[in-house]
Amino acid sequence: MQQGVARTTEPADTRSIQPALALLEKTPILLETMLRDLPEELMRWKPAPERWSIAEVLGHLADLEAVYADRTRRIVTEDIPMLEKYDAARTVVIGDYARGSASENLAFFTRTRRSTVILLRSIPADAGEREAMHSELGNITLHQMLSEWASHDLGHLRQIAELYRARVFHPYAGPFQKYSNPKP
Repeated sequence: MQQGVARTTEPADTRSIQPALALLEKTPILLETMLRDLPEELMRWKPAPERWSIAEVLGHLADLEAVYADRTRRIVTEDIPMLEKYDAARTVVIGDYARGSASENLAFFTRTRRSTVILLRSIPADAGEREAMHSELGNITLHQMLSEWASHDLGHLRQIAELYRARVFHPYAGPFQKYSNPKP
């Protein structure tokens, strides 16, 4: 460390959309890389009847992507838009995420995400402070919504990795199974 240069441990600007944007931009690449060339049988495997398969997680991400993209456009272009609470029960019929192939769901997700990232890259740096009124949560900012969106991505990336791990690798690890416990 150079003498006279102080290191700071303070977080970056808490209103910056850049950390969330960086993750949102990477998610399609991570998914495409991890899932490339996997057989549809693996993509449709479910650890239990009430749990989602990789294909269903991709269907969920594709559906929710349209919701987040619309909300982002509204927050950026409207003055304090009213946003309704996301109602998964109203939006999704049980088993509806099983429609389409995993590759179709991933392609839709990727196209929609990339167009949203283009929009986010085009807005001013201070746009994270733009506000909306959420029907359940009250006043929210674009920064807060993007942070939740990035967190949601990470949760489902982990879920997909656990499904892949539990089906393809863990059962064949022999005595090494004692070192891991997948939770798909």
